[in-house]
Amino acid sequence: MKKLVFLLLMFVSVTACYAGHIAGGEIYYRYLGAGGGANTFRYEITLRLFRECNPPAGNVGTQIAPMPLNVTIGIFNNASPFAIVTSNDVARNIIQEVNLTQPGPCITNAPQVCYQVGYYTYTTDLPASASGYVLSFQTCCRTNGINNISGNSIGATYTAEIPPTAGIGAINNSSAVFALKDTTLVCQNLQFTLDFSASDTDNDSLVYSFCAAYNGGAALDASPRVPSNPIYGNISYAPFASGAQPLGPEVSINPNTGIISGTAPSAGSYVINVCVAEYRRGRLLTIHRKDFTLKIGNCSITEARLPQPGYPTLCKSNSFTFENLSSSSNITSYSWQFFDPRSGKDTSSSPTPTHTYSDTGVYKVKLTVTSQSGCVDSSTSLVYVFPGFNANFNINGSCILNPYNFTDQTNAVYGVVNKWRWEFGDQFTTADSSILKNPAYRYNALGQYPVRLIASSSRGCTDTTTKVINVLDRPFLRLPFTDTLICSIDTLSLRAEGTGVFSWTPGYNIIQSNSANPLVYPKITTEYVVTLNDNGCTTRDTVKVNVLDFITVNAGNDTSICRGDIVNLQPVTQGLQFSWSPGNGLSNPLTRNPLANITTTTSYLLSVNLGNCQAKDSVTIKVVPYPSAVALGDTAICFGSSTQLSATISASSFAWSPATSLQNSRSLTPVADPTVTTNYILTVFDTLGCPKPGYDTVVVRVVPRVRAFAGADTVVAANQPLQLNATGGTVYRWSPAFGLNNPNINNPIATLGPEIGTIRYVVQVGVPEGCATTDDINVRVFKTGPDLFIPTAFSPNNDGKNDILKPIAVGLRSLEFFRVYNRWGQLVYTTSEIGKGWNGKLAGVDQASGTFVFYAQAIDYLGNPVIKKGTVVLIR
Repeated sequence: MKKLVFLLLMFVSVTACYAGHIAGGEIYYRYLGAGGGANTFRYEITLRLFRECNPPAGNVGTQIAPMPLNVTIGIFNNASPFAIVTSNDVARNIIQEVNLTQPGPCITNAPQVCYQVGYYTYTTDLPASASGYVLSFQTCCRTNGINNISGNSIGATYTAEIPPTAGIGAINNSSAVFALKDTTLVCQNLQFTLDFSASDTDNDSLVYSFCAAYNGGAALDASPRVPSNPIYGNISYAPFASGAQPLGPEVSINPNTGIISGTAPSAGSYVINVCVAEYRRGRLLTIHRKDFTLKIGNCSITEARLPQPGYPTLCKSNSFTFENLSSSSNITSYSWQFFDPRSGKDTSSSPTPTHTYSDTGVYKVKLTVTSQSGCVDSSTSLVYVFPGFNANFNINGSCILNPYNFTDQTNAVYGVVNKWRWEFGDQFTTADSSILKNPAYRYNALGQYPVRLIASSSRGCTDTTTKVINVLDRPFLRLPFTDTLICSIDTLSLRAEGTGVFSWTPGYNIIQSNSANPLVYPKITTEYVVTLNDNGCTTRDTVKVNVLDFITVNAGNDTSICRGDIVNLQPVTQGLQFSWSPGNGLSNPLTRNPLANITTTTSYLLSVNLGNCQAKDSVTIKVVPYPSAVALGDTAICFGSSTQLSATISASSFAWSPATSLQNSRSLTPVADPTVTTNYILTVFDTLGCPKPGYDTVVVRVVPRVRAFAGADTVVAANQPLQLNATGGTVYRWSPAFGLNNPNINNPIATLGPEIGTIRYVVQVGVPEGCATTDDINVRVFKTGPDLFIPTAFSPNNDGKNDILKPIAVGLRSLEFFRVYNRWGQLVYTTSEIGKGWNGKLAGVDQASGTFVFYAQAIDYLGNPVIKKGTVVLIR
């Protein structure tokens, strides 16, 4: 693309007292020759300061300083205790203003970029010195609003170093000078490059790096002052940044060219300090520094950017999903061309299209993007399509004594495998790698090691595979059994598993003693030892063959079980082959310990063999029924009531549980009076041979206590409907029925005439199970119509009399609001709940005696509003 170079600023500014203003600075010097006095040298020293043309304001009332007319530059010995040699007040020689030229049509939301550059130059003579000098300028305050440092208006120190001019290593030097570039545009979250190189009149070699910026030392304002002695402290960086990474990990500086590049962070101002090391004939002379503030804009650049040719290389499949590597936000359309006409879909307008190539080969791909303003940019690259590349390898090795051999088995359908990178996973050394095709490696410690192969092909494909090997101290050897029995007239096949050469000892009654599976026919008990040799690594194990002339068997003792239970047969014998008869009810009649699931008494005959040796025995399993119990009386009772249980059993004994809420729990007809729903379990036992009890359960459900509530006592206007509302159950009966529209519901409407003064209604509340209780409510009848009654005074002194100011609602359905204001119109209390009121406090503080204004509105049962306004006196 025609790279629209990016949007940033190297800003600097200088402030008045206690004000943020400086955006950057640099001290450099030029060696002029011998000085006017004996054994002195003359230097031209320049401080270059940067200031934003329109720096951001700090706190309210803080002045933003202009570029200073005068500065103070200090010169110190460059050795402890860094004593000051001289200081000079220097007037400003030049001030210039640099503005960003027109950024171009492909940039959206380009910011206005302008900064001032001030030069302060003077000449001084310095005595020859074996330690050299440090030149220093300090100010209190950087420009405001910097993103990558902690705090605001943190000061700055700008320095330069003059190398030793006396003694061993004395040298005359002019410092490097950073070039003054045009303002550079950097947009947030986009890639950029920034040329921050320097020049050196002595032609010294220059090496660039990011380094921490200095703070302002003891400087408290922007007025000229003698700088403090070295050594200088660093500024405090924000958590995401540091001196070595001032813009985060996505931005770096080229040590040879001074080019800063990467992906810019979010918009804002960032302090960057660049150090350039001067080398002459391999010797480090000085480290020169420049501190500046980079301003990143909230802008976007129309850009098409694709990877370098050869990436991607498609080595697994023919498909790839493309995307624009630029994160430009002002792009409105995309046009992709894949130059693969045989695919049937050679173009796409998607931002991230997926294309499947029709064949292998090298293809060109082109992306063209268009912005909202009509700016067009394009980029091309190459895609290598060579699928079918898979890395693989084999491992051959036995133990730690010998090397392991690794054989490449990588498959390349296109091209040839031409590069190998082996990593043997040995954490005890850094020399555990190889680039050979089929390497060997010897491990020095036992354990598991992840071996990784990275293979590449002549077509540019790369693939990685990893396998874990277990390095042993001996070859792998496994015996399926290490202790066995045979009959003295039989022959037994021994078995071993492993890789290598086998040998068995002793040679007593053994056939094929050098095989993995020899035959043995000992007449007495013998231990056979097998040795496995794998390329010099050996291991061994032992098999003990116990020889018997005959065997015995005990099928077990006769036993009884409860009908429906399962029993595990447990014979005792030396035999290894089993046969139970009959097989009815057995899980497997050919196993040693089958499960028997039978309903009738059964005798089993067991035949066991050890080769040709045989023995027999039998066992009888008696089946006995469980004792039975039938418990009756499932019911529901009211809280505080009781009920009688009953049961019939076929057993020798019984017990009820829990017994704590039973009367006469040792009988089959106890009386239960639980307070909560309870499961009563009847457990029965017998002496007929079934060792397990029988059970049955009775559930007595306790209906919770009915908690009747008729409502709070109330008042009503004559002939005004009153909605009653009882709770606590599902069945209701009111008495007397006088004035009620329906006495058999929970919420009847009462209409009472002026002849009634006070009436007491009693409601019986019940549930379907028949449980019930009562409550009452007193209704006082006012002769007036619906109204709100509000006292004219109250005394919140906690004496229990007239402590709360609250409205009394007569014949009203709801209270819309009740509000109280003080004499300044401030709302001190509000509620919409009938029965609530003001306690004379505001925010927990007692209000003084005086007059307050109230405003209330309610709704009567006909939907008509009732409004009351007035004053009330608070008396303390």
